Amino acid sequence: MIQQTVTVTGEPTATAHHFRLTFPTSRHGAHTARHAAERWLADQRDCPEVAAGDEGEATATASLLIAELTANAALHGRVRGRHARLALTLTAGTLRIEVTDARGDRLPAPTPDADDESGRGLLLVASLADTWGCEPFHPGGKTVWAECVWRGATTRQ
Repeated sequence: MIQQTVTVTGEPTATAHHFRLTFPTSRHGAHTARHAAERWLADQRDCPEVAAGDEGEATATASLLIAELTANAALHGRVRGRHARLALTLTAGTLRIEVTDARGDRLPAPTPDADDESGRGLLLVASLADTWGCEPFHPGGKTVWAECVWRGATTRQ
């Protein structure tokens, strides 16, 4: 399910663009979600709030963050019969990426053990995102989020 909305916030020059998608917690589901999000981000270049800038770098960074967070949900957040949710919010200058899954008991470890063969994806998230974190999602689950400066985005004057 893809949902796209545009919301005008309390300030007259600030507009928020939203993208929501539920996806199965599988490799294919994560892959499909990432591609749908990339298409949505490409469409945002035509919005009046997005000025000419370094969209290529911003889109590449966002794509890597989305890929890592959706892959983590597919790998670590899988609960039979439950889907994950990808949400993007683009406001003046900031892109917020949220991935919600049903496994609130499996919180992300910010630094992997040296002997671990996996778990380094969040190091990538930490290095690419301006800020990131994890919060509980009621009634049982978690949302892992990342924010990055959308270098092509500005507010309309």
